[in-house]
Amino acid sequence: MGRLGKKFVEIPDKVKVSIKDGVIFIEGPKGKIAQRIFDNLQVVVQDKKIQVINTIQEIPRFRRLFRKTDALQGLLRTLIINKIKGVTAGYEKILEIHGVGFKAEVKGRKLILNLGFTHPVEVDIPEALTAQIEKNTVIKLSSYDKELLGNYAAKIRDVFPPESYKGKGIRYAGEYVRHKVGKAAVGAQK
Repeated sequence: MGRLGKKFVEIPDKVKVSIKDGVIFIEGPKGKIAQRIFDNLQVVVQDKKIQVINTIQEIPRFRRLFRKTDALQGLLRTLIINKIKGVTAGYEKILEIHGVGFKAEVKGRKLILNLGFTHPVEVDIPEALTAQIEKNTVIKLSSYDKELLGNYAAKIRDVFPPESYKGKGIRYAGEYVRHKVGKAAVGAQK
């Protein structure tokens, strides 16, 4: 039985929470976001607290289904916490571009990446996300939606992932890229 899934989630003063048709809506100073409630789970909002309840009884015949919904109970609680944190404080990811002549810029709602290809790569910026460029090689992404932010950062990184010989490419801030030894260095050891 999951223990974290049963704990209450505190609702901050600036946040409004409502439930309608199996969807929980969370609204705060940074924006409004929704989360679908999984099957066999129930969300109760009372006294500035949210509780996720598993509606399946632990009966030996339904043990496998109970374990699955027990895991989903903890997941839903964590997703709700992430959404509350997002609409109050927000999230931020930083990407770094490594390589000679590589740079990025923002024009309107498009992120333009010059990464040594024959053409600049243009990536649309979603409405719920903001992008800032520092020193032409540092991309700061911020949003109230953690899932959207992570997917967008991964999409940008996939344009030119860091390669392992020279380390060129786009990487997350603080990400370690393991470098391989080139052919010349291997032959010189003999």
